[in-house]
Amino acid sequence: MPSKSDRYPAVRAAGFGTLLLLLMSGLSISIGAIEFGAQDWFILTTSRIPRTLSTILAGASLAVAGVVIQQMVHNRFVEPSMTGSTEAAVLGLVLITIAVPEAPILTKMIVAASAALLGTGLFLAMVRRLPVHDPLLVPLVGLIYGGIIGAVAMWIAWGYDMLQLVGAWLLGDMSGVLSGRYELLWLGGAAAALTYLVADQLTIIGMGATRALSLGVNLAMLSILGLAAVSVTSAVVVVTVGAIPFVGLVVPNIVSRLYGDNLRTTLPLVGVLGATVVLGADIVGRLLRYPFEIPAATIVGIVGAALFLWFLLSPKTNE
Repeated sequence: MPSKSDRYPAVRAAGFGTLLLLLMSGLSISIGAIEFGAQDWFILTTSRIPRTLSTILAGASLAVAGVVIQQMVHNRFVEPSMTGSTEAAVLGLVLITIAVPEAPILTKMIVAASAALLGTGLFLAMVRRLPVHDPLLVPLVGLIYGGIIGAVAMWIAWGYDMLQLVGAWLLGDMSGVLSGRYELLWLGGAAAALTYLVADQLTIIGMGATRALSLGVNLAMLSILGLAAVSVTSAVVVVTVGAIPFVGLVVPNIVSRLYGDNLRTTLPLVGVLGATVVLGADIVGRLLRYPFEIPAATIVGIVGAALFLWFLLSPKTNE
């Protein structure tokens, strides 16, 4: 854990990242297949500003959710998409869409969040039975577990001719974001902001359950809050823009390696960096084959997979 004198680099980095994020937001708003004209304000308020905000909210909330789940399972190599949370949210969406096709988006989000909560809870129950000496065993089990849930969702969707819809939920794409269709992401942003209130307790949980209990941390209550935050975040992102992999894994690892594990000082940087990464991926995806688009999740997935391999092969020096 960094000392008091070590906090300022993380604060400065968060400030610089916020400035960079603002500049990138201006660039994002200026990019589009439709040139500005008589309907400038309509295009800005209906499409480009909502798209930029949704990208920022999705990236920040996913990065913070990654920190939460890593602290809860004491493993650096997991994120919501590696714990069954995302796949469980998709399964919930499939079931509610089949049962109540006309259900409003808020109802679908509640069902998806409930399914993600159940899926993440089952994953945590399994992790507690795994040996702790092998850090790669937890993400491996998570990938298999998530794959099983995803296969069930795909099988049910195939029977009801919903594969294209499931594909959209599994691939984060910002091109369909419009005003009135992204506002649920503010719930994910709120969950990320509330996480900061328990940042110190999350830091202590990362040291181990025994030490956390000895320091008076309410593990049961904090586990419930953490599960709720991860589940809500997974659900609103999947419902609104689709799944975006590796953000919750790569961003916390980068910040931890550079600035340590004191979440009271590093959590804002995690959120800012997560938003910057996803917004940057969305901008690159729009420019590479302009005026066509490559989904942001594809760009993040390629870069994130390479960084994940680097994390596995290089030891962490900032302990």
